Amino acid sequence: MQRLEVLAPAGNFACLRAAIQGGADSVFLGVGELNMRASSNTNFTVETLPEAVALCHEAGVKLYLTVNTIVYNEELAAVRETLELAKRTGVDAIIASDQAVIAMAHDLGLRIHLSTQLSISNTESLKFYSHWADVAVLARELSIDQVRKITDDIRAQNICGPSGEPIKIEIFCHGALCMAISGKCYLSLHEANRSANRGACVQICRRSYELRDTESDNAIEVDNEYLMSPKDLKTIHFLNKIADAGVSILKIEGRARSPEYVLTVVKCYREAADALANGTWDEAQIADWDARLASVFNRGFWNGYYLGQRLGEWSAQYGSSATEKKVQIGQIRNFYDRLSVAEVQVRSEQIATGDSLFVIGDTTGVVEVVVNELRDDAGNTCPVLKKGTIGAFRTPTKVRKGDKVFLRVKV
Repeated sequence: MQRLEVLAPAGNFACLRAAIQGGADSVFLGVGELNMRASSNTNFTVETLPEAVALCHEAGVKLYLTVNTIVYNEELAAVRETLELAKRTGVDAIIASDQAVIAMAHDLGLRIHLSTQLSISNTESLKFYSHWADVAVLARELSIDQVRKITDDIRAQNICGPSGEPIKIEIFCHGALCMAISGKCYLSLHEANRSANRGACVQICRRSYELRDTESDNAIEVDNEYLMSPKDLKTIHFLNKIADAGVSILKIEGRARSPEYVLTVVKCYREAADALANGTWDEAQIADWDARLASVFNRGFWNGYYLGQRLGEWSAQYGSSATEKKVQIGQIRNFYDRLSVAEVQVRSEQIATGDSLFVIGDTTGVVEVVVNELRDDAGNTCPVLKKGTIGAFRTPTKVRKGDKVFLRVKV
């Protein structure tokens, strides 16, 4: 079985490094206003894109740039500038949906991946777009059988992209889902004059709603108040079926999520994809991956539409159902390379022997630490570092001054 490519999200440098640490083969990110997370504070800039590309390539990881919003006439010059920057900096591919972006990227010789916003759901559409693109992210609403039919057609009809290679199929394997078809939603535009199709979604759907009969004004009983907020997608327990369907790339949603989310999810899917490739994928590992995936942000999980469901499954609450939360408790003051010891200023709560920590920073990424020993400011061993004190603990890898220290707490 071929090794599946794991494609990770990155909204900032800490997430980017976490993706690399987790074993991602590729990373997708956006710059400025021309991507589907344009309103998020988790974006790279024109100035930081070269650094991001260099960091990825140094690690042997590909970088795909999202330029996947609807584009207006007055933005065409900015699109070209962005694409020319991508060309100069060595971006590995552009993720696009607007035909103007696709045409410009093609003219510049950039590799193109078709965004799920195009809702590609059949072979003829794929053949049309194969003149420009080497990879297609299929519509999120397809079943595994429908995906398999498309990949069978690619082989049978030798449908190739500009590279001359058979076009690859990418699907979302994990993360948030939208109630709208392939994410093309108008709720935010209607309620807040901010278009989700322009990267400005304010997640109107995630709120709780009451369903009423307009004739009598009586409330109608429903299963839950979150009528439009889907649970998160999780496919790790049937990844074998996805691989058998001919999928090449597993895409993880989450450019607005935290570094530890990126690290945890990428690690799990990397391990699962490798286990499939070497024949060791089994139920015991699935149970372990399920527990780890549940520990980070999620709205509950469902299978998406891949196994034949026609309607979504809806979240029972607002926000996360994660089995863990992180609490910021301090900051790294120094790191001693020879000893692999971090000096920490405890600013809230306390750190105790046996605690599990995250150390997170833009250059560090995410370091997971289990505290086996603590030392106080005088160098003496101690069971606890209390709020307001300075102490030290060993780390498995290098951390840096200014990194934030978080306590992992079971919920």
